[in-house]
Amino acid sequence: MGLITDLLTFPLAPVRGTVWVLDQVLLTAEREYYDPEPVRAELAQLERDLVAGRITDEEFDRREDELLDRLEWLEAHQQRLRTDS
Repeated sequence: MGLITDLLTFPLAPVRGTVWVLDQVLLTAEREYYDPEPVRAELAQLERDLVAGRITDEEFDRREDELLDRLEWLEAHQQRLRTDS
């Protein structure tokens, strides 16, 4: 951008700054949402709970299926991102 353009669009600077901040928040939220590590940690905790007797076999099976489905979905999403790039 040239000096004239910068001067003419200067009143829009706060809007551009706000848009940039919102983009950064969105990118961070997406990274956290699609991160498989919390799901893996929850699977490990679920197994520890089963071994310790804090949950039943049925509850373990139900919750494990949910977490494995979520993990599969997250890994498929990451694979799609790699192939799209």
